[in-house]
Amino acid sequence: MEEFQKLWEQIKAKLQIILDEDVYNETFAGITSVFKIVNNYVYLVAPNSFIKGKIESFYLNRLNGMLNELVQEKHMFKIITKEQAAEELAKAPYTVNSPEQGLADKYKTGLNNSYTFENFVVGASNRLAYTSAIKVADQPGVISNPLYIFGEVGLGKTHLMQCVGNYILENDVNKKVLYVKTDQFIEDYAKASVKKTFDEFSKKYENVDILLVDDIQFLAGKNQSQLEFFKIFEKLKENNKQIVITSDRPATELYDIMSRLTSRFSWGLSVDINRPSLDHRIQILKKKLQAETSDPELVPDNVLEYVASIFDNNVRELEGALKRVLFYCTAFDYKFTTTNAEEALKNLINTKKISNSAMANGNFNAVLDIVSSYYHITTSDLLSNKRTKQYVYPRQVSMYILKEVYDLTYKKIGQIFNDKDHSTVIYSIEQIANDMQTDKDKKTDIEKLLIKCGKKA
Repeated sequence: MEEFQKLWEQIKAKLQIILDEDVYNETFAGITSVFKIVNNYVYLVAPNSFIKGKIESFYLNRLNGMLNELVQEKHMFKIITKEQAAEELAKAPYTVNSPEQGLADKYKTGLNNSYTFENFVVGASNRLAYTSAIKVADQPGVISNPLYIFGEVGLGKTHLMQCVGNYILENDVNKKVLYVKTDQFIEDYAKASVKKTFDEFSKKYENVDILLVDDIQFLAGKNQSQLEFFKIFEKLKENNKQIVITSDRPATELYDIMSRLTSRFSWGLSVDINRPSLDHRIQILKKKLQAETSDPELVPDNVLEYVASIFDNNVRELEGALKRVLFYCTAFDYKFTTTNAEEALKNLINTKKISNSAMANGNFNAVLDIVSSYYHITTSDLLSNKRTKQYVYPRQVSMYILKEVYDLTYKKIGQIFNDKDHSTVIYSIEQIANDMQTDKDKKTDIEKLLIKCGKKA
């Protein structure tokens, strides 16, 4: 402990030189001693959650770099609050652990250190997912494998998934945890195919204890990548290694992914995250406020309620709105009132209103955006002359929806799709109508899209 106390004092001395005086005094001056060292983590106690979040967001990588210039074996700083330190002391006395050989390679996890269970705000919309994630993190490979988390964009799936990885690493730094976005997995496989480095690719994904895969729906249409992921999934499952997957929809509704893969996603536990209620959104804003400012009472409850009432689609949008209000009022030294909040958010609110009314005003581009997003292609691909199934089928669906929702003429629909002949439009619409009669899954997909595009249920 004494050795690391001296190292922290050396690092603080360097920080005092390279940082502005105000920044140093506010952020680091109050952290005077090392709290404990466990599993190669060096624990520092921040005075509050604001300072903790600030260090994790802006300085943690730099601190770790400075620390590892001074030690032979890899160590990492872990920032906790005074409240967390008090809880730790109540549990058990702290000890110093000896370093582990070859630890450096085990930190290539892709995790965001700030995504923890402590700062995940729980409500009715995500309680089951949260509880399931905690149980999986506590007993990886035992409780639910895989854990499949699904829900719309921006509701906290990635945060919750990374909570699992961070919790496991915090309790056992020797665990090999890998977080990867699906598009990165596809890119890794493509590179391995070109360079013929399949062994290296397989080791990266199979030689782990916990694999966290984000946005699995982007495997759609990537047949070779699907096959490789299937092999990796089988290997990890066979060895009781924990797999956590997120998606924007249930496994049964994944489009253009092999059935033997989607069926395995249902082997463990599937949990959903829904849109938070107004009260839940207010609690999320209060938690975010603690991380963004040293004064959690800075913004009155009525202002938080106003922001929460306007931005109800997803958490990411909600937190972005709060940050805009904070910046606006702080920059111009305005009071935090609903009037000033409304002014700060004026452009965002107007954009939101335009988006919500687009369908009612016959904005056909909105239909194209919704369909292309659903099938993971671009709008330009949808309007192109590409003839592969990946593009033709969504194009036919778009034509069918435009006819059903807006009752456009075949000629008008053809004009929207770069002057396609009306006979092509008729064939496409009839093809989709036939699919809805014969294919239950396609029927479900199209009915959902119809509702999203403005057709009343």
